[in-house]
Amino acid sequence: MDFKGILTCMCFLLGAVRGRKNVLFFAVDDLRPELTCYEGQDFPSQVHPPIHSPNIDKLAAKSLLLKRAYVQQAVCSPSRTSLLTGRRPDTTHIYDLVHYFRDLGGNFTTIPQYFKENGYISAGMGKIFHPGSASNHDDPISWSIPYYHATEYGWESKKKSWAAIPDDELKDKPLVDYQIAKQALKTLKMFAKGGPHEGTPFFIAVGFHRPHLPFVFPESFLQYYPKNSVKLPPNPYAPSQMPDVAWSSYGELRAYADQNRLNASGGINTTLPDTDILELRRAYYSALSWTDSLVGQVMEELKTYGFENDTIVSFWGDHGWQLGEHGEWCKHTNFELATHAPMMVHIPGMTDNGIVTEQLTEYVDLFPTLVEAAELEPMPLCPENSSEIELCREGTSLIPLIKNPKGLWKDAAFSQYPRTANRTKVMGYTMRTNRYRYTEWVKFSYAPKYKPDWDTVFGVELYDHGSDPEENRNVAYDSTYAALRIDLSVKLHAGWRAAIPPQNEQMKVL
Repeated sequence: MDFKGILTCMCFLLGAVRGRKNVLFFAVDDLRPELTCYEGQDFPSQVHPPIHSPNIDKLAAKSLLLKRAYVQQAVCSPSRTSLLTGRRPDTTHIYDLVHYFRDLGGNFTTIPQYFKENGYISAGMGKIFHPGSASNHDDPISWSIPYYHATEYGWESKKKSWAAIPDDELKDKPLVDYQIAKQALKTLKMFAKGGPHEGTPFFIAVGFHRPHLPFVFPESFLQYYPKNSVKLPPNPYAPSQMPDVAWSSYGELRAYADQNRLNASGGINTTLPDTDILELRRAYYSALSWTDSLVGQVMEELKTYGFENDTIVSFWGDHGWQLGEHGEWCKHTNFELATHAPMMVHIPGMTDNGIVTEQLTEYVDLFPTLVEAAELEPMPLCPENSSEIELCREGTSLIPLIKNPKGLWKDAAFSQYPRTANRTKVMGYTMRTNRYRYTEWVKFSYAPKYKPDWDTVFGVELYDHGSDPEENRNVAYDSTYAALRIDLSVKLHAGWRAAIPPQNEQMKVL
């Protein structure tokens, strides 16, 4: 090819890049799907005040709203690593808040990295990867420009589990999430007319911390939740027949000084004082609404700069959260309240009128969805051992659900959580089907095998959501469920690959 031909080709490629849809990528920490747009059978709480989430609800109204999306492990780093690589914990080998997936799992391509490698400028701020050693300090290879973290002014401390800060006191020392939102606005401006990156497609990831502990927010947000509107959870005790290994003593909450003074053990069938529970629930809701307001600011700026009609917007919470149901707090379990989290995707021209699906979806599905929505080269399905393969997926693109929200789809979602029982390493594998949640806690071998021993069982759980949506009764040992338990066990052991229906290109493997 002569010089003129090369130049023509380069111009064509540059034009193709410039014509691509942008991506705005929201992440929110510890957000259960207690949003107004989730009202209905998939709402996590029967007892609640009206939830004030107008901005997220507005986004949901023009998105593919995934009513039943499940994380692959209900704790920050494993969940985020799984979503960002499109691979499950037993592939990433990340089960804690310390280790880095590139050291233990493989040199896997991440979502922002893939967009960066395809001509986008990727910019990150706040909490996207789990910070520190768990991501080698925000996985530098994923970003085109220096990563942004806000300045802490002492509002977020271990002294108090929640705090409503007078709004006036925040003018000179703003909360971290306010700073993150402002950084998002500055970053969008860089791609607007006259900005240094005008015309270049962007991948902007905005990670908000609240409603993660401590629940810190401007005092004015208490107005949405009058004290008399907040109620106690209806089920303050652990599920009947629950195996002890399923329980978490919520040390994350008890570590705060105000909670530590209560001398709560975190033990099974113990509860916090009613006044404390009500305060924590009210504070969580207020922090949620604070984050909602910041999402609204960023979305409004997206519109102001004229990006609204050519920007894919994804929104997700990194896992659910327990607010005193079962006497349980935080995440760190395999219960519905911990594994079920909000996720939605807006794709201009495809979801503008809003699409709601009740199909079972998983967080590993987001990576291939964004790739297909942006019309990039599709990702192949990972083989059984993908440690040496940089780019592949263990989820399924959600685009078919836009075309048919009730169409043929996977019939189970898989999550897991590690424990130690009787000095033995244990992994709790849980599976959500349309009606049931089935869990087996089994012996687990870490490096180099990373495999379960299905024959060494420390506990089994089966919850029938048809009659028990709050998971109050473990019926795994009920004789009337004996045949079903066998069937569900076989399905759990077969794993996620056996749950995906054949869908032409979806099933191509490297």
